[in-house]
This record gives sequence, C-alpha cells and structure tokens, in this order.
Amino acid sequence: MCLAIPARIIDIDKQMATVDVGGVTRQASVVLLPEAGLGDYVLMHAGFAISLVDEKEALETIRLFQQLLDGMPGDDSGSAL
Repeated sequence: MCLAIPARIIDIDKQMATVDVGGVTRQASVVLLPEAGLGDYVLMHAGFAISLVDEKEALETIRLFQQLLDGMPGDDSGSAL
C-alpha cells in the first residue's frame, strides 16, 4: 500500500524543500510543484511533493493519522508522525 502524507514546507532551496511532518523534518523534491511556497501544505510521497493540499484538510489528516498511531499496540513513546 502506498500513502501520501501531508507535510508543511518550511524551507525551499531550488527544487528541494525541507518539510515538517509531525515535528520531523524531511527533504522533498518540489520539481512537480513549481508553484509550491513556504508555509504551503503538500502531499508527500516517496520523497516528492505531489500535490498542494488545503491547510484545514492537511491538519485533519495529520490528526487522524495520529489517532491511528495512538491506538496501535506496542511503542508507547508518543512519537508523532
């Protein structure tokens, strides 16, 4: 199964962005989204930002993912997405 997860762009350097995913930063190519800018929410899949997403929708999706993680047995470290 493949998932695209919402992430917020916190820095852009040419065609690479630093994104925040639940408090963890990752690198994502924005070559497919030249219109993406700082503060935008994107769907990230396999290291690529593949779509812009509305902030409200992104935050709701992050909340739902966190609920799923909180309900899973095992690691109780409270780690975010």
